[in-house]
Amino acid sequence: MTKIAILAVDEPPRIDVQRLDQIIHELGEPAAAQVIGAALEQLALALRCTVAASQQGDPGAVVAHADQLSRLAWQVGLVTLAGVAIDVGACAERRDPAALAATTCRLERIGNRSLTELWDLPEHA
Repeated sequence: MTKIAILAVDEPPRIDVQRLDQIIHELGEPAAAQVIGAALEQLALALRCTVAASQQGDPGAVVAHADQLSRLAWQVGLVTLAGVAIDVGACAERRDPAALAATTCRLERIGNRSLTELWDLPEHA
């Protein structure tokens, strides 16, 4: 009899809270809130563009959007999202469609969860 393993796809994103504190310390709370809000909008757009380029089979656009996404994510402390975006870009560069499809799905899950948690973070602080 064949055994089938069920893999959990519930991966909590890591957020570098020290990076967020640094932004708040450097800019002050009102300006930091505006900067982080703008970053969230740009992150959401870069995430959508990366996923769309992957689904359309455009590896060059995937690499460009994933690079932008990883840089933005790193700047605001979304460590897991930055790493997964780098992985997506690497799969696109290698022209590995199976790996690209899998990592793009992971990117979408981690991206949505990261953006939600970053958005909700100030409410719980």
